[in-house]
Amino acid sequence: MAGGFGNYQSEIYLHGLSGAKPPISTDFAALEEAASQTMPPEVFGYVAGGAGSGATVRANREAFDRWKIVPRMLTGATNRDLATTVLGTELPAPVLLAPVGGQSILHPEADLATARAAASLGVPMIVSTVASHTIEKIAEAAGAGPRWFQLYWPNDPDVCASLLGRARAAGYSALVVTLDTPTLAWRPCDLDHGYLPFFAGHPPATPLSDPVFRSRLEKTPEEDPAAALLLWSSMQSGTDFTWERLSVLRELWDGPIVLKGIQHVDDARRAVDAGMDGIVVSNHGGRQVDGAIGALEALPPIAQAVGSRIEVYFDSGVRTGSDVIKALALGAKAVLLGRPYAYGLAQGGEDGVRHVVRSLLADLEITLGLTGHRTPSELSPAALHRA
Repeated sequence: MAGGFGNYQSEIYLHGLSGAKPPISTDFAALEEAASQTMPPEVFGYVAGGAGSGATVRANREAFDRWKIVPRMLTGATNRDLATTVLGTELPAPVLLAPVGGQSILHPEADLATARAAASLGVPMIVSTVASHTIEKIAEAAGAGPRWFQLYWPNDPDVCASLLGRARAAGYSALVVTLDTPTLAWRPCDLDHGYLPFFAGHPPATPLSDPVFRSRLEKTPEEDPAAALLLWSSMQSGTDFTWERLSVLRELWDGPIVLKGIQHVDDARRAVDAGMDGIVVSNHGGRQVDGAIGALEALPPIAQAVGSRIEVYFDSGVRTGSDVIKALALGAKAVLLGRPYAYGLAQGGEDGVRHVVRSLLADLEITLGLTGHRTPSELSPAALHRA
């Protein structure tokens, strides 16, 4: 489905002739405001909130505001094509859906709805270890749609091997290893609500269904869910992995490996030295370290240092097509979208996710042309001005 995303604008206007309006806003601020009014407070707080005072959530947006686009004229950019190649696979646009766990707090169909929406657009979905449905069921919902598996790296090597084997068997083409969450951050909003989805009726389906994990339990997760959740938490909390341990994952996974959570140039270089295939410059959407730098601030030096040797992706704070353009111009190969599609899921299920993603892609294609560029590959730092 390369190109043509901008046609969604005309589609909306044409429907408007008969008085129809999009049931979900095309504007992120309005989308988030609607979510705050319709979602239970603890659920909205979990999705929207960040670590500590929320300083990093704010820093992510402030970092985008410091970069301004400089449009060029008469460049012949009437016809645009967002198609790009990521890890050797051609995609219709440089956008992927970020891993979001516990999606059943947002909609009963959860990850299944997201998978169908992503597949209908040809956009890869990165499926979380702690998804509400098993990776096998999500793969079935995605059909031929591209999908990657995100790993919260358990400290039990046999459980890790089992999870990766299942992901490979279910057709997940790349592995995304989240490095920035050896334990949950201090998140006052969640703490004040006493709320963590996985302990509030929304357990992670893949780990709890895993045969090796279940063999570690005295009782099945169905008989004693609390014990199962505590064991899974113990496999996550306080893990003390080092760069040298990445070789273990390489032995277990024969496809591309992407490291998520890179914010320092030296860590990016170490990812290259470790033979990784990609990195995601990310601070987990501001959810892990309060007072960290805005993720976009980390992108230019990292892309400059390693962009010719490893694929660099970006997330944390992406809300609009202009945001995507800024990240691509500063060296990202593609971006990951998180909270916007989560709000779309909450308000409209599969159709809501599709609408939010189509809106972003339409905005991206139209704005790309308005800046004087035909393809993402034409973007460079010269397209921006540091305010």
